[in-house]
Amino acid sequence: MKSPAIQLSKLINLSFAALLASTISFSAYAAGVEFSNKAEVDVTTIKDGKKETKRVAAKKVAPDGEVIYTTTFKNTIDKPISNIMITNPVPANMLYSADSATGANTVITYSVDGGKTYDAPEKLTVAGKDGKRRPAQAADFTDIRWIYKGDLATGKSSDVGFKAKVK
Repeated sequence: MKSPAIQLSKLINLSFAALLASTISFSAYAAGVEFSNKAEVDVTTIKDGKKETKRVAAKKVAPDGEVIYTTTFKNTIDKPISNIMITNPVPANMLYSADSATGANTVITYSVDGGKTYDAPEKLTVAGKDGKRRPAQAADFTDIRWIYKGDLATGKSSDVGFKAKVK
């Protein structure tokens, strides 16, 4: 295990809101969808002999630390919105945590080419060290896309998210 001094010297500063402000994409009634983003970590403490886990803003994260990225979207107009698409990159200094993408009522697809193409994980391939194609692994994912199925009613909101570890 690394000493605390080494961990502190290698902390990574995160500014998820700034990162995603320019990378979230969406379609259909864009003016009627309000987005908010957050990057958080789970912090476990022991209080009165009981473990307590709280989710707090990720300001500095040690190597191998896991960050929970969440995008909330809300319908702000007076009619249902359909065809909502949210695309988030996996930050360059992070590795996507396998099977962590979530989003109620969404179809989730992934990219291994910087967001040029998307597909289900089992259909994605990448070039291996030997140059031959191999099935993509979670660490190969560069972007995640959620397509909200159906209509998002007036005033309603939903969340999508994923976890990633610091490289």
